[in-house]
Amino acid sequence: QVQLVESGGGLVQAGGSLRLSCAASGRAFRDYAMAWFRQAPGKEREFVARISWSTGRTYYADFAKGRFTISRDNGKSTVYLHMNSLKPEDTAVYYCAADWPDTIVIQTGPGAYDYWGQGTQVTVSS
Repeated sequence: QVQLVESGGGLVQAGGSLRLSCAASGRAFRDYAMAWFRQAPGKEREFVARISWSTGRTYYADFAKGRFTISRDNGKSTVYLHMNSLKPEDTAVYYCAADWPDTIVIQTGPGAYDYWGQGTQVTVSS
């Protein structure tokens, strides 16, 4: 049973930083790609960033480039999303997701991902 558990969300002022964590369990994830998505009220779930568990290759949505960093700790089976220079428009529920198998083609659509966490709320005040 694959489980993804997010943590680290909260309330932060504009310009601040947060680090989200996604603890993965249930199987070996070396053949997976992991990603973060977000969903604001009334909007569709959108891709934020992706990382290959085996190679560490990363890919970002345009809005995330230069502000967000995705990383993973193989020993802890945990994926992180470091978010800097946060803006009110970053307010959303952030979800961790797993895609098997990892491929050269970067998957940014939610439907490509096999497993999801429950989400963690990030609120950025102006």
